Amino acid sequence: MVAFTQTVAFEGVEARLVEVQCALSPGIPSFSIVGLPDKAVSEAKERVRAALATLCIALPSQRITVNLSPADLPKEGSHFDLPIAIALLAALEIIPQDIAAEYVALGELSLDGKLVSVLGALPSAMSAAEENLSLICPSGSGAEAAWVGATPVYRAQTLTQVIQHMTSSAPLPLCLPGEVTGETFSRDFADVKGQERAKRALEIAAAGGHHVLMVGTPGSGKSMLAARLPSILPPLSPQEALETSMIHSLAGLLDEGGISRARPFREPHHTASMAAIVGGGRGAQPGEISLAHNGVLFLDEFPEFPRTTLETLRQPIETGEVMVARANAHIRYPCRFMLVAAANPCKCGYLSESTRACSRAPVCGEDYLGRISGPLMDRFDLRVEVPPVSFHDLDLPSKGEPSQVIRARVTKAREIQTARVSKGLTAKVNSDLEGSELEALAEPDTEGRALLNKVAERYGLSARGYHRILRVARTVADLDASETVRLAHVSEAISYRLAFTKEL
Repeated sequence: MVAFTQTVAFEGVEARLVEVQCALSPGIPSFSIVGLPDKAVSEAKERVRAALATLCIALPSQRITVNLSPADLPKEGSHFDLPIAIALLAALEIIPQDIAAEYVALGELSLDGKLVSVLGALPSAMSAAEENLSLICPSGSGAEAAWVGATPVYRAQTLTQVIQHMTSSAPLPLCLPGEVTGETFSRDFADVKGQERAKRALEIAAAGGHHVLMVGTPGSGKSMLAARLPSILPPLSPQEALETSMIHSLAGLLDEGGISRARPFREPHHTASMAAIVGGGRGAQPGEISLAHNGVLFLDEFPEFPRTTLETLRQPIETGEVMVARANAHIRYPCRFMLVAAANPCKCGYLSESTRACSRAPVCGEDYLGRISGPLMDRFDLRVEVPPVSFHDLDLPSKGEPSQVIRARVTKAREIQTARVSKGLTAKVNSDLEGSELEALAEPDTEGRALLNKVAERYGLSARGYHRILRVARTVADLDASETVRLAHVSEAISYRLAFTKEL
């Protein structure tokens, strides 16, 4: 007799349904798990045996075989404990077999029968909803799974409660979605004195989803400005929040099942490995670029990152997704992020100050920023110099705009772009515009076109650079609530594009 229930195996953010089959047959007593399990899954038999023993349920003197189907799909993680226990209990006819087949189950079992929270409850619930199945999971994982809303999600604290639920003696309670975390920003642009050009560049970047490179001497405020960028970004839409939360669920970053409407802000150290940035490691886990999906990836001390790590960013920046290819896994993760990079002008940091620069200036500056390859530099829409602020200016009262005012302009510009999507456009933000959509929306007026053509010929702009200027100009026009891209918009976009160009 074969009994079965359902669970999931993760392939990136996708949760693939797995059928957990359990068969009892005559022979030497044994307990085996087949179907390409990893070490954690293979050890589940010991945890299940101990948990059943605490319930005074003895395993029969038969061969117990658990098959995880499809057998060629790798199975990883401790969340297979609960479905294996349910399938075994159904095979022992302790719980009805037809009831066990109606559930997707996941959860780790402790030796005393308690259920331990596991990662990936949110994508698991989405997979269960697609198959019209109910989900049963540990109490600590239920709040995030309930956000799907399209399938019943039951939470249990112990294996005993699961048995009582499936035998209809004590039904489990349905889970409620976790709290929506409010946006709280302790850092405000009103605190920044000076740096008006850098603040304007970040406003344009936030409005259109553009990539930014800031170069300035140590202490000029690059990191301070980047840390305040989240305070002017618009909140995540419900769909974006769900996409982002699915990745964070796999990484265990959801706090008590709550979903945040604030956009992610990730700032890895420059000593981070390539696997940490791009994704990989055990189980091909998502990297920082995927954890920053729909948000900001801030790379401070940009030239200090390993060259190979920086070069791997080129394709994800263009495509908005990354394929983590390993010998035993090929996983695709979304990674549509806004890259904000900060760098010193040279190794010593004081290239522009003759009294403090090292003896190798200006060659040291070319060597240092030369660590950023041309193709990668070409992907920065906005390049801005962040000069040092005089200590006399620090004594002046702050007159900068608060983040709330800037955010209102950014949100209005994003709403203009969202309205275009509702009319049939595919680009969600201006940084995604390409092809006919870019030509139709970012076509400048006569004077703007003449200036752009002159600059393109003078500085030998690549096709990518030419189009990125048009995208930024379209964003500047949106901030100006202008349907037409005018000369002033093109001129401002060009001024950011040509910063640090050798010919200047």
